[in-house]
Amino acid sequence: MPNETSSATIIDGKARSEAVMNELAPRAKSLIERGVNPHLTVILVGDDPASRVYVKSKVKACQALGVRSTVATLPADTPESALLDKIDQLNNDDSVHAILVQLPLPEGFDERRIVQRVAPGKDVDVFHPLNAGKLLLGAPGFEPCTPKGIMALLDGIGYDPAGKNAVVVGRSNIVGKPITLMLLRRNATVTICHSRTPDLGAATRQADLLIAAVGKAGLITGDMIKPGAVVIDVGVNRVEGSKKLRGDVDFDSAVKVAGAITPVPGGVGPMTIAMLMLNTLEAAESC
Repeated sequence: MPNETSSATIIDGKARSEAVMNELAPRAKSLIERGVNPHLTVILVGDDPASRVYVKSKVKACQALGVRSTVATLPADTPESALLDKIDQLNNDDSVHAILVQLPLPEGFDERRIVQRVAPGKDVDVFHPLNAGKLLLGAPGFEPCTPKGIMALLDGIGYDPAGKNAVVVGRSNIVGKPITLMLLRRNATVTICHSRTPDLGAATRQADLLIAAVGKAGLITGDMIKPGAVVIDVGVNRVEGSKKLRGDVDFDSAVKVAGAITPVPGGVGPMTIAMLMLNTLEAAESC
């Protein structure tokens, strides 16, 4: 459980993700023994270095479970129609259970149109309107990997959001909106903040649970955090001129105030990969 000492408990996403992967291994083995080889295909358009790193980590996770992975690499100048045709081909390939379009796409692509082309049953990123609607209604279906990973981290430290004031900074379709729905489902009272929020600090200081997912390095400082709060930092921001990563939370000041906090890297990131593996297995199991 989080504490209220002068130094926060560090929420170890790497250790938690390893535990999840260990739990998934028997499910993957069972599928393979039944003759179903779970298969994730990642579509990578262009040559963005960060995207290549992310794709490599996904392939590595598949290998750890014995899950088949394919990376469909396309040049940045691929016509949008050709990319859509590729997605259609994978949608119709019964050997492929899960499809992920690595974001961001190069300039010139209609990102929404492309990610929504993935068939709902293979949409492990949960971008298709049908899957997003299921999430909104609380119906059974895929849950987005990063929000799902956040909930697993909270469960891992024994934190129940019911009755808590949760503040989500960021309103993206990838994290902000879905984590809000998932927290509401768990009976938290949720406030969403964004670029038009007039006094961000006034809102964040009310949070028992603070989730930062806006993509702005060091936006949340220690004086914006309620003492003892649980802080989940989703941001991954590359420091200019180096390979170092920073979160949306200024860790050095926040760790002195929060009760528990995720680091960057090593917090939410590994859990996102683990939840992608879970969604992939669920997709294969539903075939």
